[in-house]
Amino acid sequence: MIDRVKIEDVPAEETWVRLKDDATSVLIDVRTRAEWTFVGLPDLGTLNKRVLTVEWQGFPDNRIDPDFVTKLSGLLDGAGVAKDAELFFICRSGARSRAAAAAMADVGYSRCRNVEDGFEGPLDAGQRRGQVAGWKSAGLPWRQG
Repeated sequence: MIDRVKIEDVPAEETWVRLKDDATSVLIDVRTRAEWTFVGLPDLGTLNKRVLTVEWQGFPDNRIDPDFVTKLSGLLDGAGVAKDAELFFICRSGARSRAAAAAMADVGYSRCRNVEDGFEGPLDAGQRRGQVAGWKSAGLPWRQG
C-alpha cells in the first residue's frame, strides 16, 4: 500500500496524554489476534476507554485484510466516532499501523496518527523487544491478552 497521506508519528507517551485529554480520541491496535493474546494489549481502563482491535494482516499468511477499512469503519460508526476524531494506530513497531492509518485517511478520517515505535519497539542488543522504545518500554498501562 502506498501512503498517499502524510501520517504523523506520535510518541507513545504523547499518545497517552492525547487519549487522556480528548474524550473523542481512539486507540486502534492493528496487530494480530496472536499478538494481542500472547504479547499483550494497551490498557486504557483508567481513561474509561477501550482499545479497538482490528487485524491489518492475517496470521500466519501476513496478507493485508482486504476488508480492513470496512471492518474498522463499521466499528467506528457503531461506537459513534466522527471522521474528524483523532485516531491513533498501533502495531508491534510502527510499520503496519502507519499503513492502516493511511488507509483510513484515504477514506476520509482526517486525524489519523501512528504510535511511534508501536507496542514493543525495535529490537534491543539482546534481540528482544519491549525494552528500547514503544508503549511497553514507556511504562504505559498494558495487560496480557
